[in-house]
Amino acid sequence: MLTAAALCPAAPLLARELTGADPVVPELRQACRDAADALVHTDPEVIVVVGAGERTRTWDAARARLDLSRYAPGLGAGPTAVETPPLPLGLGCRLLDEAGYHGRRELQEVGANEPAAVCAALGASLAERAVRVALLVMADGSARRGVKAPGYLDERSAGFDSEVGRAVRDGDLPALLALDAALARALMATGRPAWQVLAGATDGARPTSVIRYDDDPFGVAYLVASLTVG
Repeated sequence: MLTAAALCPAAPLLARELTGADPVVPELRQACRDAADALVHTDPEVIVVVGAGERTRTWDAARARLDLSRYAPGLGAGPTAVETPPLPLGLGCRLLDEAGYHGRRELQEVGANEPAAVCAALGASLAERAVRVALLVMADGSARRGVKAPGYLDERSAGFDSEVGRAVRDGDLPALLALDAALARALMATGRPAWQVLAGATDGARPTSVIRYDDDPFGVAYLVASLTVG
């Protein structure tokens, strides 16, 4: 059953190779490290990293490697890379590595266009993987929070992200299943399916939440939280 979860953004700026010696948004990086560390210390039997991608599939955690070549061609995967999962999963693995986690882990990609019911069913199945299951959910909010945002300003983004934050803060995760997929796509909120997997994994329970970060640097909504179930 699901006993704990952590919610972090799948932001490329979490990778120090892309930002140089001067850290970008250091408070966001620290919040993600703290969330991963807290998750590891819940003593899970397995941590499942969940992130959106092209299609729903699992990845071999032992063979997967973070690939940043899309953002910096000089940092290509190299000859030792066997599999390159989507960035959210790669960044999630790095957070677990930095937290010193050596236990069992699984990598779950969820298709960007999966409907809420499919996401919820996937989450419920993940929660059955062990007696103590933890999820590390890598998910971004809208990318249209200002005129300099990747998708420019869309005034609907504030309300959308506010509802996500409220649901997580209040432990009202079933509310995430009501998120409009078409609106999420319009707002470039790529985390929608991953949030809905988390909602399905809780099976209606109301977890207690600690919000570690909630802001929109560069016009993208990033939410970091730790959740305890039961």
